[in-house]
Amino acid sequence: MCGIVGYIGQKEKKNIILNGLKELEYRGYDSSGMAIMDKNGKIDCFKAVGKIKNLEEKTKNFSSTGQGIAIGHTRWATHGKPTEINAHPHFGEYSFVIHNGIIENYKELKDELEKDGIKFLSQTDTEVIVKLFEKINQKESDPFKAFKKTISRLIGAYAILLITKKANGKIFFAKNAVPLIVGKNDDGEIFFSSSDSPLIGFLKDVAYLDDNTYGVAKFSDIKFFKDENEINPSKKTLPSDRSFAQKEGFRFFMEKEIYEQSVVATETLMGRIKNNQIYLEELDKELFDNIDEIIMCACGTSYHAAITASYLFERVAQIRTKVEVASEFRYKDPVLRKNSLFIVISQSGETADTLEALKIAKDAGLKTLAICNVDNSSIVRLADNTLLTRAGIEKGVASTKAFSTQVITLWLVVLYLANLNKTISQNEFEKELKTLLKIPKILEVPSDLQEKLHRLSKHYLHGHGFFFIGRDVFYPLALEGALKLKEISYLHAEGYASGEMKHGPIALVDEKLYTIALMPENILYEKTRSNVEEIVARDGFVFALSPKEFDLSDDFIKTSKQDHYMSEFFEMLVILQIFALEVAIRLGNDVDMPRNLAKSVTVE
Repeated sequence: MCGIVGYIGQKEKKNIILNGLKELEYRGYDSSGMAIMDKNGKIDCFKAVGKIKNLEEKTKNFSSTGQGIAIGHTRWATHGKPTEINAHPHFGEYSFVIHNGIIENYKELKDELEKDGIKFLSQTDTEVIVKLFEKINQKESDPFKAFKKTISRLIGAYAILLITKKANGKIFFAKNAVPLIVGKNDDGEIFFSSSDSPLIGFLKDVAYLDDNTYGVAKFSDIKFFKDENEINPSKKTLPSDRSFAQKEGFRFFMEKEIYEQSVVATETLMGRIKNNQIYLEELDKELFDNIDEIIMCACGTSYHAAITASYLFERVAQIRTKVEVASEFRYKDPVLRKNSLFIVISQSGETADTLEALKIAKDAGLKTLAICNVDNSSIVRLADNTLLTRAGIEKGVASTKAFSTQVITLWLVVLYLANLNKTISQNEFEKELKTLLKIPKILEVPSDLQEKLHRLSKHYLHGHGFFFIGRDVFYPLALEGALKLKEISYLHAEGYASGEMKHGPIALVDEKLYTIALMPENILYEKTRSNVEEIVARDGFVFALSPKEFDLSDDFIKTSKQDHYMSEFFEMLVILQIFALEVAIRLGNDVDMPRNLAKSVTVE
């Protein structure tokens, strides 16, 4: 959830930390901070509430050239309000620590330390790490041994960087359940980060640390340990170009990413459809052998992609399919059968709940498949098989192109399995492939669409909420449309299956509650229309999306006439994304960094 960076070297450390934190700001922007130690052991610490620019302002007159070390942190609050006191780094008498994750037993540790007379300044779980370290270090001759004993007491998820005056020029580090990447370049400089983007341009290759790895780094030297044994973790090559993570003239990354969907959808399909066949060469040939059930597990937007795919798996591939919310799945003592294929879906590949669900499935002996955007992520490394969505870097917190590429990738899997099991005729299979190949074109944003939605958006700034309604695959699309609006506009919105409105929610309908009605022509149009008319009859305000004229709506966008409901799905998806964007912009919100949210949820 939070972002951490570290550096050992001679360059201007302040700038390296600030630039690294800017790359990670999407992971949390409640507060930020840094601690820098010079060659003489002097440590300067700076903290600021809010976005990185506030920390940049605080440090504008500070310089940190020459040999030294530095750690920096951008925070998404889990324990304690977003205040300067609760911002990282946290410190003791002579040590500073930054941490991403949650220390589950921090209350027990804090109580123990307070009984010994140790005072705490913050409300965070992180502060116990540095206070526990200094207590243990009082009895140890070697600070690194004290660090090892400290992390052995911690229960939970953590990526930790700790510096101390008792070990000048060294950074102690530890990783469990949340990401930490480490690398050294030819100049002897050492870099740490939660994600690879801050490291691009500085390193050729890096180590993506496994759980329960810890170590110590000094200039030109890194030692890694696991279970008391020194190890040599494998390295992966970093991409060399960061240019694709720029806004390129768009106001927001989210806006750019909506417009990129057509291009990245082409990337998703590239090489996977040839000669009227699907080629998923990344998958083991026996992956689908003896499989009679699909279980999909995900959170948030990825969960909506899973629900969408569940309709396709059952309708087209004719295989029983369940969809689980990852944050609940791990606590229900699930009954898992060996003939189930377990599919996890994640943009970042670091979503803590989804990762833990994957571990449960692996432990139960299930075959596993990850649908993920980030290669070398924790989920990718753990799953038996992976299909990368190839969406490229997505920096907007509200996911857009990740969702569209997830649905496309899952649709490919559906058709591959349907063809394998002969649940679809060759003629229908080829029709589906033709439809799939047209999706990149459908994802192109029409030249007049955004302006039209900009004009309409002014109608939706007041009132007491939104219903997004749809049937079949348009139900999870309604869920996703509502989520997009909630995330960036902070207006209350709910997605419903259209037929469920009369089972309670319709009681809320009046002229100040807006209903966004998804009315595709190719699936259940008449039934959806009837549900919408029930809302109109109760003076509800209706904004309809349909290729068929609907004169009862208050606002209407006529979509293109298509020959497949999934083509309508992707066209309406773009409309819903831009609608949410324009409402949020009118409200003056920071679209890329909505309040209380972060891009990669690495805590429970």
